[in-house]
Amino acid sequence: MSMIDTAPRAVFPFTALVGQQALQRALLLVAIDPRIGGVLISGPRGTAKSTAARALAAMLPRAPFVTLPLAASLEQLVGSLSIEDALQSGAVRLAPGMLARAHNGVLYVDEVNLLPDALVDSLLDVAASGVNTVERDGISQQHAARFALVGTMNPEEGELRPQLLDRFGLSVQLGNPLDPQQRQQILRTRLAFDENPQALAQQHAAELTRLSATVAAARAALPQLAWSDEVLQHAAQLALAAGVDGMRADLVMLRAARAFAALEGRGAVTTQDLDAVAEFALAHRRTDSAASRPPASPPAQTPQQPRQAPQDRSPAPEGDWGALPPQPTATTRVASIGAWPAKKA
Repeated sequence: MSMIDTAPRAVFPFTALVGQQALQRALLLVAIDPRIGGVLISGPRGTAKSTAARALAAMLPRAPFVTLPLAASLEQLVGSLSIEDALQSGAVRLAPGMLARAHNGVLYVDEVNLLPDALVDSLLDVAASGVNTVERDGISQQHAARFALVGTMNPEEGELRPQLLDRFGLSVQLGNPLDPQQRQQILRTRLAFDENPQALAQQHAAELTRLSATVAAARAALPQLAWSDEVLQHAAQLALAAGVDGMRADLVMLRAARAFAALEGRGAVTTQDLDAVAEFALAHRRTDSAASRPPASPPAQTPQQPRQAPQDRSPAPEGDWGALPPQPTATTRVASIGAWPAKKA
């Protein structure tokens, strides 16, 4: 019986991504503070969505990378009763699911718009709270599940329901690179990785080490950063201007701004930090409400014209250019035909 040799999969360096600064920033924010609620990456095929997610996990120290397949069941995601332990020893234990395996790592969901709503709902609940509750057959257990949730989708394959779209903390919209110079740089970097992954990883090793240490320091500094009244007011104004529903956008903006301030090494959150991350939190929640539209200007004053007699403004039938206005028609009296005969008893 022959054995199949398995080789570890080479991972593209996170710092080698070209032209994806917004995507890199959003991924770093959810890596620093998973309670932001994950990031949804929307874009066409071949825009480095899955490559960036794998690169993020590879950069973080001892971070697992768990992929949620479309065919997964709810029990596989959140956990289930261990039948093996029950049959062998009679002990009632819960078998951990993918949420437990993704703890302190990255949980990646490709084509999240095609995932059943029940799985997406449970997934987003745990991503925002950091705690997974498993209830099976009268047993309830909880375990920590803090992970950076990364969901990707191609809009050509269908949209995500608005109720679930709002549950994602941040969103990034990717597009095809239109600058020829940038496309050439992407091609050079990708070809270099395909030819010699180890050489490209070695080129970015020092930068990756510094960035990983920066993320770790930002995580540690996160609890010490506070929001001033000015920052809270600015977040409320941005949310109202976008016409969002509820308060989730405000909370996500504040958490993302705090993570960004920690990433930049600042000791307090500023309104500039909010401006730097606001579009991530508002892009997929913005609506055409009255709050986002400027007030209508009053009509211009025109000189008063002499009052004219009212005219018949009934519209003519469309396309009938020769239609005449309705003409009065005389009526004639209808002779009575009498009443119905009385009904016999």
